[in-house]
Amino acid sequence: MNNKTTLIVPVILAGGAGTRLWPMSREAYPKQFLTFGTTSSLLQKTWLRIADIADIAPIIVANEEHRFIVSEQMREIGVSPSALILEPIGRNTAPALAVAALKARESGVDPVLLVLPSDHGIVDSSAFLDAVKKAQAAAEAGKLVTFGIKPSRPETGYGYIKYAGGNDIQQVQQFVEKPDFPRAQAYFKDSSYLWNSGIFLFKVSTLLDEMQLFQPDILSVCTKALTNSKTDLDFIRRDRTTFEQCPSLSIDYAVMEKTENASVLCVDVGWSDLGSWDSLGEILSPDHDGNFTSGNVTTQDCTNTLVFGESRLLVTIGLSDTLVIDTPDALLVANKSRSQQIKQVVESLKSAQKPEALEHTKVYRPWGTYELISKGEKFVVKKISVKPGASLSMQKHLHRSEHWIVVAGEAQVTVDGSQRNLQANESTYIPVGVKHRLANNTKDPLELIEIQSGDYLSEDDIVRFDDNYGRSHNNV
Repeated sequence: MNNKTTLIVPVILAGGAGTRLWPMSREAYPKQFLTFGTTSSLLQKTWLRIADIADIAPIIVANEEHRFIVSEQMREIGVSPSALILEPIGRNTAPALAVAALKARESGVDPVLLVLPSDHGIVDSSAFLDAVKKAQAAAEAGKLVTFGIKPSRPETGYGYIKYAGGNDIQQVQQFVEKPDFPRAQAYFKDSSYLWNSGIFLFKVSTLLDEMQLFQPDILSVCTKALTNSKTDLDFIRRDRTTFEQCPSLSIDYAVMEKTENASVLCVDVGWSDLGSWDSLGEILSPDHDGNFTSGNVTTQDCTNTLVFGESRLLVTIGLSDTLVIDTPDALLVANKSRSQQIKQVVESLKSAQKPEALEHTKVYRPWGTYELISKGEKFVVKKISVKPGASLSMQKHLHRSEHWIVVAGEAQVTVDGSQRNLQANESTYIPVGVKHRLANNTKDPLELIEIQSGDYLSEDDIVRFDDNYGRSHNNV
């Protein structure tokens, strides 16, 4: 514990689709869960950089669809969130922070909340911690502090904050929406404008008082949704019917632009919201030709390129200012200056019902992962990986049969009430309509190949009878 009069409680916002970093980032596995060639994901780094000043484990607000990914990534770094609050539907940052503040108030104290988007990059963690400590007194005194970033270029993708200038905490004079390029150029030349980072520091009571003043409808709905929430394993599920009635507003628009207590601290921490592939270069270390590569990549006579590969060898020759992002099922090649258009492309892919817009070939489940290897009209081949001590649900399929072939580890297989263990190179068959279960009761990972065959092979062909993770029959 730190010797402070007020506790610091981190609130990590782990929602968002991250479509601008497609094809690596997709709705089912957005950018906050990616490592981008490093050892930790953006979500994990968000906690690790502030762990030394936090008084308790973080409150995390996440989409319901990502609950097991968040839980697993926190487990990997030895963190059990003080609360993992699930959003049944996205309603922007104001409702998310209202619920987090209400949850933090249940402890009986009035802590300072450090609000952190999980999908941002910060290069200088030490400078960021110093900035938080510097802003704490103002937050304890009732200010809603935001952290502003000195612009390094004219940027149309960020909101701006106008203030009096300097490196001390200042009153916010104006919040400015994302500008067009001529205005962005003017803001860049004017030292009184900062980028809006979306990082905040304020007391629970301050935020809730301001919410009551400016957004009583949001606060009322969030209070009711939290009161009617249900605890499921380690998750807090807000009542969907209630939460759907909540207005969708950002905390900036809902409170910060209206309050008289908005303050800003200018910081130089190497920040980026990683809103495009081009911006990723702000937190990465390129080679002497300005190239950044990750994976099995060889470059020749290239300058200012960003090349990511996940599996096969990539060779680039004579490229400049180019993005090459290769995943098992999608390849992106684009001029770096056009990276903002990726979001539009993803929307087109969604409209065309392309599965590549939403999911990777590797899909994460609470018990492990499955990865698509091959697919035909009446068959699907997958690689199944089951974590030690985990098991799939007791289930049956109405339209497909399955063959399981163990590659590594030991599988406990239940088929039609009969149970046996399979070692590597052993297999079993599950007919259509037969109850079955797969479990890994060992301390080692289990890997197997699954071959599905039938006339209907979608993931919703499943009827669950028993599940360790609280999933319904249509929740894969």
